Amino acid sequence: MKGGAVEFLTKPLRDDTLVEAITNAVERSRRELHHEAGMQRLREGYATLTPREREVMALVVSGRSNKQVGDELGISEITVKAHRGKVMAKMRAGSLAELVKMATALEPGSTESR
Repeated sequence: MKGGAVEFLTKPLRDDTLVEAITNAVERSRRELHHEAGMQRLREGYATLTPREREVMALVVSGRSNKQVGDELGISEITVKAHRGKVMAKMRAGSLAELVKMATALEPGSTESR
């Protein structure tokens, strides 16, 4: 099982048992590949962010307002809005909630990032 086995089959083997095991393994592989492709897109989007955009993203997803982010980073609220807009575009996030999910998935050890 440690070598990647997903099922342990015993003899005598029924055909339907083998087909079901193969079907389940293929479906599991498909889900994992789909998940990994999504994670790769997130990592690629994050890699395009500038250091300042990463700072803004971290503060925004932690729940801080644009004004609070600006005060913490020593920049204007308008500049925060500009950075935030670039973050949303580069990460292809349609909403703040979606950006928060993306940030959570990118965290090391997250169950989303596996």
